[in-house]
Amino acid sequence: MSSAMSRSQPNVPHPAEARLEQILNPNHPLCRDDIVWALEYIKKKVTEEDPKLMDLPQPRLMQNFRYFADISLMLIQRRNGFDQEADRLKDWVYEAAYGLHSHRSPGSAKKNN
Repeated sequence: MSSAMSRSQPNVPHPAEARLEQILNPNHPLCRDDIVWALEYIKKKVTEEDPKLMDLPQPRLMQNFRYFADISLMLIQRRNGFDQEADRLKDWVYEAAYGLHSHRSPGSAKKNN
């Protein structure tokens, strides 16, 4: 007897992946808590040696790290002005989490660089 609970749902993302996709959604207003959560999520995935990251070439991993570091420094150095940087930060989170999320349409991640 097959129930709805026993069937796999391949298109339903893990809650953490769904939150990352929500944060990266262009219509989602970005807040400091979103950025901190995203950094913690990326750190966790790196610590766990997530296979999605392990398959990336070293130059791409270096790019991911660069954006992770830029985001971290921005949060440390700037107490105010976060709202003016929200679009750029969203792009930086996209780049820092590259490989851990679905890809956006071409060109949407680099609009402010």
